[in-house]
Amino acid sequence: MKRRPGARPEVCQALVTGGAGGIGAAISRRLAADGMHVIVHAGHNLAAAEKLVAEIHAAGDSARSVQFDLADADQTAGVMADLTAGSPLAVVVHNAGIHDDAPMVGMTPHQWQRVMDINLNGFFRVVQPALLGMVRMRWGRVIAVSSVAARLGNRGQTNYAASKSGLHGAAKSLARELGSRGVTVNVVAPGVIESGMSRDTVDEGTLRSIVPMARMGKPDEVAALVAFLVSEEAGYISGQVIGVDGAMT
Repeated sequence: MKRRPGARPEVCQALVTGGAGGIGAAISRRLAADGMHVIVHAGHNLAAAEKLVAEIHAAGDSARSVQFDLADADQTAGVMADLTAGSPLAVVVHNAGIHDDAPMVGMTPHQWQRVMDINLNGFFRVVQPALLGMVRMRWGRVIAVSSVAARLGNRGQTNYAASKSGLHGAAKSLARELGSRGVTVNVVAPGVIESGMSRDTVDEGTLRSIVPMARMGKPDEVAALVAFLVSEEAGYISGQVIGVDGAMT
């Protein structure tokens, strides 16, 4: 049966960069549960990605792992060529991100560049090769995972905030370029999200002072928004930056 215009492809491949971390793993599990074949990207910790893929398979869903360094343009280009050679990527979620904090007065060029390479340049390196396939299908979903720091700023994170806010401008511009082609582009900007690190570093008093909802968000709450934005029901939502931050912004 011929696919109706605007309908999700029958074979729907979704690449999730940083797909085995806390938020990334929640997104990967949710998209797989929604019937997508999820490609779980790992930068260096392939074992974590393979473990997550095994969990997804055990749940009866479809996934595989892939490893490449987003900071390596040539390596990323080669892997992306392989990933898009068969069935097109219908969904790309650029979730991978790093931070290397320091006051800007003492920040090194390496600290600035490495964060830009993963967080912002990585978006271009995985999204651009997938776009032609989406345009040909006249259906696609691009999601960039940003941060509340891009909207509020944060001391010691000029590199991180700049890289993440760069995603906002890129997504808004790309959404305009692809608006007539059935491809949506959006940004999800989490706030303080529960993880092993955040539980150890954010005390109750600080949490209550910075988050109006007085609690951390859950990775599954971020994943739920991503799942909605990649659904057919969200086909008229594009170029948006949506916070999952307990009313911080």
